[in-house]
Amino acid sequence: MAPTNTRRHIRQVINELAETIRERDRVTYDHCRRVAIYAQRLARAVGLQRTAARTIAQAALVHDLGKTWMQNEVLNKPSALSLDERHEMERHPIIAARIMMAYDAPDELIDIVRHHHEAYDGSGYPDGIKGAAIPLGARILTIADVFDALTTQRPYKEAMSLEVAREHIAARAGKMFDPAITDVFLHLLNERQDFQIAMHTTCPLPAIDPTWDAHDNFDLAS
Repeated sequence: MAPTNTRRHIRQVINELAETIRERDRVTYDHCRRVAIYAQRLARAVGLQRTAARTIAQAALVHDLGKTWMQNEVLNKPSALSLDERHEMERHPIIAARIMMAYDAPDELIDIVRHHHEAYDGSGYPDGIKGAAIPLGARILTIADVFDALTTQRPYKEAMSLEVAREHIAARAGKMFDPAITDVFLHLLNERQDFQIAMHTTCPLPAIDPTWDAHDNFDLAS
């Protein structure tokens, strides 16, 4: 049996799963691509090495895989979800983790995806874990995911301005987000005017400047 922990196997798995997202819902796929880039930039800014940052980006690329199993009426509903619909939507990290297990994805990637909706104060889902019990990659992914969700248009909302999104994230440090990682993220937003990615930009993205090129280059075929 071929080993399942090689870089080649991991790339193949992530590519296949990302393709299922793209075929199911292009909006979700584009969101995942942007989140992957944000997460990798943030991981490097936090101080993680390139390999660790790439792993988080790969997890981000498929973090919404479980939504491919959601009904269109729920996934694309233009108004607030009902309680039952919200409970259904909150199953998506578990569904994604199970699919990734079936593909023999590494445990580290599975854990990041499963826990990307956990909150630092323990109020998140699916397991209600908190603080350092949440994998570091998931804590990084959470901020990247929320930032992109806030700053892009969805069927049920308009995009927030960068300033309002910054305030939203800052206000939830220590609650939804790891406060130390939040500080690094806010520093990136404050210092890098080119941090935000255009909603309809196709990925992989052209480098805006050479410092971003190193962060954004996680081409899965390389």
